[in-house]
Order: sequence, then structure tokens, then C-alpha cells
Amino acid sequence: MTRWDDLSLYPPDPALTPADWARVLGRGLVLATLTFGGLGLLLLLRLIERPIHGLHRPWTPFLTQFVCRNAFRILGIGFSTTGTRMTERGAVVANHGSWLDIFALNARKRIYFVSKAEVAKWPGIGWLARATGTVFITRDPSEAKVQQAIFEARLLAGHKLLFFPEGTSTDARRVLPFKSTLFEAFFTDGLRHEMHIQPVSVLYNAPDGADQRFYGWWGDMDFGPHLLKVLAARRQGSVHITYHPPVRVDDFPNRKSLAAYCEEAVRAGLPFGA
Repeated sequence: MTRWDDLSLYPPDPALTPADWARVLGRGLVLATLTFGGLGLLLLLRLIERPIHGLHRPWTPFLTQFVCRNAFRILGIGFSTTGTRMTERGAVVANHGSWLDIFALNARKRIYFVSKAEVAKWPGIGWLARATGTVFITRDPSEAKVQQAIFEARLLAGHKLLFFPEGTSTDARRVLPFKSTLFEAFFTDGLRHEMHIQPVSVLYNAPDGADQRFYGWWGDMDFGPHLLKVLAARRQGSVHITYHPPVRVDDFPNRKSLAAYCEEAVRAGLPFGA
């Protein structure tokens, strides 16, 4: 049986032409200036924001949104949304198909990612993640109480934490079963009566004539070559975000029923979700 994540079945990317390299340099330099320049400004602003507001971040998320919105303009990738962004306290869950999700989900909504601890050590991406308030989690059971306390503090402070319940990224053309264990944190006495969850669907449309998995980044794919491919593309595609109505955690008896509902909602917002 053929596995969808078998990279040996994915067609190799063609060699970059001089015109491709020109686009890589042009877009790459502007994108790097925007991203790391924005990071520098964010860190400086955070030096003022943190002593005044502590855990709350009333200023810096607007800078993150500015960077992410303009990243798509630089890349030439279309960006659109439908639905209403949640205003209640709670978390966001979405399907995970690409490293571009970081930009797509931050571009319109003030959110903070929940990520595995290893990401904090990745060059570039790790720095950005830490600076933008990402919550890092480990699989060490001895850390469970500490991590739960961090979740509760951030959520009750009004931070919208974003989870990827699939537990991994895909080829951007499917939704994997949601892991219900990731929803357990919302059912503590300190959270379940206060929290809402908003399912979000992320849809990537490939450039005309390209493989539909063009923006997908999964398995053992290296980040560098995939970034080059996106930067070099003569024609770009688009990404569309669908915000589904948020639901109260209290309306569900357990984590499995909440995970199943959110998975169904995310699938309903994608043409390949069924």
C-alpha cells in the first residue's frame, strides 16, 4: 500500500534557472530584512512592554501581524480569509500543512503557537518562535504540572494559544486524525468553565500547473530546498484561512468529543477534508 508521506514518490524539483535565482535573491533579501528587522524591533519593544504589562502583550503582536501579512506580499502569494476571529478567551486549533502556516495564521489573528521543545533550538525559526511568545512543550511526564500551569496562565491572561492537533505536518492536501490528548489541558477545573476553542481550516492552492502539494512541507523534507522552491516560483498560488464558530469547552463531556468536533469542523472547511 502506497503511503502518502513517501517522499520517494514526490517528483524532484527542477534545477533553478538564472531567472529563478534572481527571484530567490530579490524576494529572499526583502523577506529576510522584513523578518529579522521586525524581530529586532519586537525585541526592543518587548524590553519596554514586559516591565509595564508583564505576561500581557498589548503592543508586540501588531508588529508580528504586520510582518506576516507583508511576507505574503513579498512572496507574491495570495492571502484571504473568511469567518469571524474569536474574541472569547480560549485556544485555536488548525490543520498543519506547511512552514508557511506560521505566517498565514499570524497574519490576521493575534495568536501564540504551542510547539514541541525541539523547535526552540532550530536556527532562525527557533529565535522567531521564542521572540513571538511560543509555548514550548516536552513529552517528559515530570514536566506536565509545570506546563499545565504555563498553559493556564497564558490562556487566562487572554492569549490565544494555537495547537496543531494532528501532531505533525502534512502535504497540505489532507487532514490527519486529531490527537485527543492535546485537548486534555482544557478540561481542568481552572480552564474548562472559561475556555472556548475555535477550529480553523488552512487551504493552500498551488500555482497554476504545479503539483497540488507545492506548499506542503512534511516528513523528512529539508527546510532550505523547500524555501528556495517557494522563493523561486515564477507564478505563485494562494492560501485561504477559514475561521469556524468557536465552541465552549463546557459543552463537551470529554477531550475525545471535543477533538472529534474540531476535526470535523476543520475538514468541513477544506475541499479534500471528507
